[in-house]
Amino acid sequence: MSPHSIVWFRRDLRLEDNPALQCAVESGNPLIPLYIWCPEDEGDWAPGGASRYWLHESLQALHEALQQRGSRLILRAGAPLPVLQDLIDAFTVEAVYWNRLYEPAAIRRDTQLKKTLTAQGVAVQSFNSALLNEPMPIRTKQDKPFKVFTPFWKHCLTLEPPPRPSATVQAIPKPEVWPPSARLASFHLKPKHPWYQGIQGNWRIGEQAARARLADFLAGRIIHYPDTRDYPAAAGISSLSPHLHFGELGPRQIWHAVMDNERDRGYLTPRQPVLAYLRQLYWREFAHYLLFHFPQTSEAPLNEKFADFPWVSDAQKLAAWQAGKTGYPIVDAGMRELWQSGWMHNRVRMIVGSFLVKDLLLHWRAGADWFWDTLVDADLANNTLGWQWVAGCGADAAPFFRIFNPVLQGEKFDARGEYVRKWLPELAGLDNQHFHKPWELDAAELKKRGVRLGRDYPLPIVDHAAARKRALAALSALKEKN
Repeated sequence: MSPHSIVWFRRDLRLEDNPALQCAVESGNPLIPLYIWCPEDEGDWAPGGASRYWLHESLQALHEALQQRGSRLILRAGAPLPVLQDLIDAFTVEAVYWNRLYEPAAIRRDTQLKKTLTAQGVAVQSFNSALLNEPMPIRTKQDKPFKVFTPFWKHCLTLEPPPRPSATVQAIPKPEVWPPSARLASFHLKPKHPWYQGIQGNWRIGEQAARARLADFLAGRIIHYPDTRDYPAAAGISSLSPHLHFGELGPRQIWHAVMDNERDRGYLTPRQPVLAYLRQLYWREFAHYLLFHFPQTSEAPLNEKFADFPWVSDAQKLAAWQAGKTGYPIVDAGMRELWQSGWMHNRVRMIVGSFLVKDLLLHWRAGADWFWDTLVDADLANNTLGWQWVAGCGADAAPFFRIFNPVLQGEKFDARGEYVRKWLPELAGLDNQHFHKPWELDAAELKKRGVRLGRDYPLPIVDHAAARKRALAALSALKEKN
């Protein structure tokens, strides 16, 4: 049997700008495209429910794209080394190609796999497809990892532009005999209960959908990005994060599409609104950079002083927050959007995060765990950065004493109640003045508007002013302890 090659897909589920696939095709060997389902291999961070549904649809889309090019996606379940070993032995595989992942568990696994396979005489080549710049060489002038975003961002702007993305692979050498493949349904990524229908109705999944979403954003909305990005009722953001997480689209593709779009409009350097969007792309880079250099942060605060913070345990309040029944409309709208669509606007993520860790004084890990299970863009690096930022214990974090007032946040970023009305239809009859604080209306007035607090919509589970004082007292106690 002639030598074969394997390209091991992980979170790079695309054919364009996929360096592992490109190099494998250029080797000329018959190619086995492989995906291995092994949630145990992710350590404590196996994909959550929303991610599993997205993965099912994305794998299906990738398989269809490969089929259109005369190839197919081979699915296997089990620990990667035995799976790879089985194919290596059966098909005289001389090379394995993959794109690098940067989470701690993935790094440990891939390092050991590369060592084991290389010792057997199998060539292993890995590539960067997930980041604009790999995290290893980026250091401060003191030769330390950056911990503050702005210096990191300014440093990255001095680097060479990322390589241009490679074209979509068209011709893929195929084996004379295909190895057996598991059925996608056997992975049980889609649960029997169709709770994911909300996700299904709100998203198109796969590489083509990702490229279409990017093109739509660049066609007009990007220029208004700084003015609209904080308003959840506005279509002001790109919503590309789940496509980026699963690698249906790579950051190099976005960076060059943005820059080419500017040049096509006659701008040799990106305009400020466009630069503001690229800055957000580098926040994603920063999240992965931090997790690479500080792998403990998915479990523990980067600021070690917060290890002794006096978090409380309150299962009832946590459940109310998860269900969108806190009595604060902007918080509840966000949590219900999350449950029904697998998504939440970034401004609202900050609001609900602040409410959990500061109004309720619940541990940021409880929020991170819930987001991990319910977000379609659940990404360990971004999830860790976001929750440690809002809890005041991470890199470049908002100070803990910065406590969002959920009423003022709602009035500022959803002044006409469009966002809250969409997700809390029981409050649709309220006027804008009282929309974010319905408890200020008396029972008779609420009844006229079709709302009975405590029945149709909950009363606030905490008083924000009192909760703020409690949070500041906890911070003060921590400072005294340290």
